[in-house]
Amino acid sequence: MNRGVRVLLVLLVAIAMAGIASYAVYQGIQRIPAREVEVASQPVVVAAKALPVGALIGPGDVKLAAWPSKSMVAGAFAAIDDVAGRGLLAAVLENEPVTTAKLAPREAGAGLAPTIPLGMRAVSVRVNDVIGVAGFVVPGSRVDVVATVNAGDSSITRTVVSNLQVLAAGTRVDQEEAKDGKPIPTTVVTLLTTPEDAERVTLASGEGQILLVLRNPLDIAPTTTAGVRLASLVGPPSPPPVEASFAGRRMVVAAPPPPPPPPPPPPYTVEAIRGAKRTTEEVKK
Repeated sequence: MNRGVRVLLVLLVAIAMAGIASYAVYQGIQRIPAREVEVASQPVVVAAKALPVGALIGPGDVKLAAWPSKSMVAGAFAAIDDVAGRGLLAAVLENEPVTTAKLAPREAGAGLAPTIPLGMRAVSVRVNDVIGVAGFVVPGSRVDVVATVNAGDSSITRTVVSNLQVLAAGTRVDQEEAKDGKPIPTTVVTLLTTPEDAERVTLASGEGQILLVLRNPLDIAPTTTAGVRLASLVGPPSPPPVEASFAGRRMVVAAPPPPPPPPPPPPYTVEAIRGAKRTTEEVKK
């Protein structure tokens, strides 16, 4: 038997022994009984399905789930009766724990009213495709309220309230349609304001025309402008035409432009002689 054949036989035997050893180890591991480590847990109320803002929680909307005791959620509930019949202040996803921060008091009911913070007000304004920024004013967005009012002989446009949160667009109070960037056609927009800002918005909508200006939600700086008047926008009126007579015919010609203002008077000067040096100095009034 030559050397090449002996090397080949040794390799085949090594491969066979390695396969047998691997199979034996695999079978031994499979026979080891599985050990279950018991983790201490507590029942927690979670949402059985996705629930929107303002929804009234019913017994079928939530369920109990085991939650690790070492990672308990702050404000979680352990009984379904503790959350049933209460409104949601924020949207809840499926299997997400329902916490105290996301629930309105039991006597507050459901809908939009419990979501209004204490000391704030919700005011609704009528909008169209132009005023509502083509439907892109959706719940959760931030807007400025710009009003155009007739002030005497001239109109003025000015930002009356800035950085207001949109609570609802029509009857929608959640951001489901806002997440994909699609517009929400609506005729009414509800804004979250202070009582003073609610009065400004109401007065502006009653005395003139308002427009909602969409702004970046990260831009929280107040809008401070002096406003724009019609006179400054189109400039002063041109002089009226005058009548002239030429060869018995009456003609209407434009008035000549006003003469330029006279130049300022020359300054008063005093000539001073100091030795062999002569200087001219200006006398200040």
